Amino acid sequence: MAARGLVSEKDAAYYAGRPGATIRRWAHEGRIRRYGSGRGNVRYNVFELNQGVRDEWTRELITPGEAPPLPEVANAA
Repeated sequence: MAARGLVSEKDAAYYAGRPGATIRRWAHEGRIRRYGSGRGNVRYNVFELNQGVRDEWTRELITPGEAPPLPEVANAA
């Protein structure tokens, strides 16, 4: 089985350079997948996120990562 880089919401938000609410919204929109359920038990796959650019020394955010693409929706009949 391929390794999944599952991280908490806080770590996903830091990696992407976005607020935690944005990570939750992306999961709700289907841009990224949630693993687990319940408060404190949800994890996100870091490989589905685009990394934000941070300063090498201070780790201050320079540019947030781009939003993952919206999923393609099947055409309604």
